[in-house]
Amino acid sequence: MESILARALEYTLKYWLKSFSRDQFKLQGRTAQLSNLDINGDALHASMGLPPALSVTKARVGKLEITLPSVSNVQVEPIVIQIDRLDVVLEENTDPDLVRSSNSSAQASTSYGKGSGYGFADKIADGMTIVVGTVNLLLETRGGARQQGGVAWISPIASLTIRNLLLYTTNENWQVVNLKEARDFSNNKKCIYVFKKLEWEFLSVDLLPHPDMFTDAHYMSSENGGNSRDDDGAKRLFFGGERFLEGISGYAHITVQRTEYNNPLGLEVRLHVTEAICPALSEPGLRALLRFMTGLYVCLNRGDMDPKVQQHCTEAAGRSLVSIIVDHIFICIKDAEFQLELLMQSLFFSRASVSDGENTKNLSRIMVGGLFLRDAFTHPPCTLVQPSMQADVKECPHVPEFCDNFCPPIYPLGDEGWHFNAGVPLMCLHSLQNKPSPVPPAFASQTVIHCQPLMINLQEESCLKICSFLADGIVVNPGAVLPDFSVSSIVFSLKEFDLSIPLNTRQTSDLVCHRNYPSQPFSGARLHVEDLLFSHSPSVRCKLLNLEKDPACFSLWDGQPIDASQKKLITQVSHLAISLETCGGLTEQKISSYLSPGLWTCVELQKACFEAAMVTADGSPLVDVPPPGGIVRIGVACQQYLSNTSVEQLFFVLDLYTYFGRISDRIMKIGKVNRQGSVSVASHERLLEKVPSDTAVSLAVTDLQLNFLESSSANMQGMPLVKFSGEDLFVKVSHRTLGGAFAVSTNLHWSSVEVECVDAEGTLAHEDVIHNPVRHDLLASANGGPQMRSVFWTDSCSRDSLKPVPFLEISAVHVMPYNVQDVECHSLNVYAKIAGVRLGGGMNYTEALLHRFGILGPNGGPGDGLSRGLEHLSSGPLAKLFRASPLVEANREEDGYLKEELGIGGLDLGRPDDIAINLEMEDWLFALEGAQEVGEECLSYNGKDIRREDRCWHTTFQSLKVKAKNSSRDISNQGTSCARNRYPVEFVTVCVEGLRALKPCTANIQMEVSPREMDSIIRRKGTSTGTIETSGGVNLEVNMVMSQDEESVEMAKWMVENLRFSVKDPVEAVVTRDELEHLTYLCRSEFDSMGRIAAGILRLLKLDKSIGQATIDQLSNLALHEE
Repeated sequence: MESILARALEYTLKYWLKSFSRDQFKLQGRTAQLSNLDINGDALHASMGLPPALSVTKARVGKLEITLPSVSNVQVEPIVIQIDRLDVVLEENTDPDLVRSSNSSAQASTSYGKGSGYGFADKIADGMTIVVGTVNLLLETRGGARQQGGVAWISPIASLTIRNLLLYTTNENWQVVNLKEARDFSNNKKCIYVFKKLEWEFLSVDLLPHPDMFTDAHYMSSENGGNSRDDDGAKRLFFGGERFLEGISGYAHITVQRTEYNNPLGLEVRLHVTEAICPALSEPGLRALLRFMTGLYVCLNRGDMDPKVQQHCTEAAGRSLVSIIVDHIFICIKDAEFQLELLMQSLFFSRASVSDGENTKNLSRIMVGGLFLRDAFTHPPCTLVQPSMQADVKECPHVPEFCDNFCPPIYPLGDEGWHFNAGVPLMCLHSLQNKPSPVPPAFASQTVIHCQPLMINLQEESCLKICSFLADGIVVNPGAVLPDFSVSSIVFSLKEFDLSIPLNTRQTSDLVCHRNYPSQPFSGARLHVEDLLFSHSPSVRCKLLNLEKDPACFSLWDGQPIDASQKKLITQVSHLAISLETCGGLTEQKISSYLSPGLWTCVELQKACFEAAMVTADGSPLVDVPPPGGIVRIGVACQQYLSNTSVEQLFFVLDLYTYFGRISDRIMKIGKVNRQGSVSVASHERLLEKVPSDTAVSLAVTDLQLNFLESSSANMQGMPLVKFSGEDLFVKVSHRTLGGAFAVSTNLHWSSVEVECVDAEGTLAHEDVIHNPVRHDLLASANGGPQMRSVFWTDSCSRDSLKPVPFLEISAVHVMPYNVQDVECHSLNVYAKIAGVRLGGGMNYTEALLHRFGILGPNGGPGDGLSRGLEHLSSGPLAKLFRASPLVEANREEDGYLKEELGIGGLDLGRPDDIAINLEMEDWLFALEGAQEVGEECLSYNGKDIRREDRCWHTTFQSLKVKAKNSSRDISNQGTSCARNRYPVEFVTVCVEGLRALKPCTANIQMEVSPREMDSIIRRKGTSTGTIETSGGVNLEVNMVMSQDEESVEMAKWMVENLRFSVKDPVEAVVTRDELEHLTYLCRSEFDSMGRIAAGILRLLKLDKSIGQATIDQLSNLALHEE
């Protein structure tokens, strides 16, 4: 029996050790000792299930002692192997050929004895108990982004130290029993199961500098060593190494599944760690850790390995599952100038692999129960990231379909007690990867991320530090994980999050709002987002872009095969709100359930969506975004956009703009440092070679509401002064390359618009509710709000059909050549149609509003607030708008660079050679209202209300058409410089139809109006059918041409070529003396207000000194001069 046991041990040792001979194995009683042994790295690689990109370059045992049980108990008691020290070195393979050659020799050793049945030697080996005093493991990865900025960017080496490691065999319930009982579970089973438990008392992880760092002359000559800083102030030189984790204890449950013929079938490892603590990690240590983790990620997911290699070295079994549960994680990043603390609760990680010898599928899952990131350096400490305190989430996130039935269970009793037991996870990630990358349309990787409500607080210094850390570490070279031809998808969903941006006095002391309002009415801003969804996949459906009706995007249609030449992404939110945090003493607002006290809503978006689709022109993999010469489609849509703006809010938003500009500059500086030394060849290419050949961008807003609020020191939300509302706005801008030229097309469609202003004091006869012709629900608010008066609105009723007519339609096509020699193809074609416009009020009412808004002061000049605001705006982020220097001269140097370096020759083309402009204005009405007309009650006739505009003097016309174009060129002189037209426009045609001036229909003259005329007034309202009968009016058509006189070359001289005046229906003019006096009074009042407004504008533009004070006085008193 002893000889049989000795042969079994010899058989096992030959499998695990290199160059093992029987002479080395000598039993002394029941004990044998061996020393300085080299372990077969390929056997260790296969048994541990390491990825093919890693190789065991060294595995050495210091002293090995074998203790055998008594001969009678050899079937029930284990053989104990004690190892004092085990040294293992793992290195990433940069060349897949090295793996391919090494596995040819390792195939025999790792498969030695496998598949020949489950014999005595295998039972003895499975029942061994292994005790290791110290395990030293070095891991070196070469993945990630190997920067060219010096040795400071080299990924460090991880040193893993484990002490008092114990591996022993148990039963299926992880209890210690005799080996016979442990083997009894496999009886009457079609598989062989081996259950083992791994325990360790101490585990530490150290990060060591790469040896190449010590060969760098700059690094060795540094006087400060690890304290030296780069140009951006960051510490990157990782000097001397640093301990990342220390004092970690835990255990693992291991299940080995084999076939009846002892072939490997499945391997499952479940590790549990109670806590992992990193008490103090320096800034260079954190940057080195991020670079190492990035390299490890690339190493585990590399897809450039030979498929044949994966059959042997990927895992010992065809199926494997490794899962890790860590109850608590605490990491402290501490330096002299900052301190960040990360607390993570209930971290669950699992990685399942299924291989058929040719292909491997890896499914990774990550779940986090809770996460807190705190800046402990500030006073008081500030929490940067945390779960939302108001959210009550009870539903678990949806599990993707690719996770269903991915891997058959390996542990036979299920995974009860090994689930994520911390309730609904805060973050959940599922990722599936196929290796090697399959040929499209199959996906190489699919990732789904779900996140529960979060609260994020942006602190300037902390944000910059985190951006610098991520820029250094989380960088992966293109093609390092997946090849360019592969297709991948990612879906990210966030239930809700609140982003707070505080601004203190120190940060805004030199900004506009602080100088204008030293009391600081606002202390910060907050962004609230609900139901955020981001999807990036070539198979996603872009409903907004409507690609099926775009012939140029035929390759992106539904049903077409997908490949790496396509990219599609969608971003959606159900609700987005931007609010300002008010300081103490301001009235609180509570409009929405998500708002906390002290928040004023500035912008609200409902159901916003962003979609983008692009494809390369030749079908090659899409690497550069946007694809050079390719096709790009971008769409933005919003169901409702609501904005509330006051003067204080505007200044504070400008402060935020300036503040973020400063932060962006610093972040860009960080990015430049990260990219230093790697100059892209594409940056020197011509710009025209990098832009797409066909691009279209569209914007759609269903409901648009803009409210301009009154300033108030006690209520920053204020009362509305102006309300701007619009419906169904659609804008589309496209660019297309046409051989030697490119065309820019613009299309705009707007259904309706309405502008309401508050009733200014002294302009109304009383405070009764005013009849609104467009929206009857926007009058005096039920909670005592101000009365609003429509001054601009639209009437969408068509004269010819029941279909509503849009308010505004614009279509423009601008064709520009690349070279000046092709100037004959430089053309501009514009078509615009504006219909149904209604203008109410008058200049008197406008003047009252300007005084109410503070634009004009009591003396007729600019208001104090406006002057002070413009002065501060001229020194803020909008300073370029207030500069008087000519733009052409200022941009001459820049234009030269664009022309010479980037190859754009169209900047000096001048005006288009072919211009065609067509403007149509249909059904316009101008109402001249005074206080008396506004104060009248609604007039009715036979139970039908008469519109507001019919109760005052108004002018209307059915259509106004303006056509402008230049003359055709002389064909005989084509190609010469004189062939160009002298002026941009040389032919103009103006046609007016149905021009009328109508008197008001008031109560005191109602009896004098004939029934036929009153019926005409009622029909114009169109309440019953929506149509309006065409009545008479004056028609006028004027054709004007540019003079061809050679003497008038320097100055344009127009000539009337044709004039036509016609009246289709009889014109009836009936007016009383009182009406004429009232009209005269209104006109005189309007001219007087117009003059005062003009004088105020001239004083605002500081032109009063140039034109003289006498002129200003005359404009301010036009009515007196008329008398």
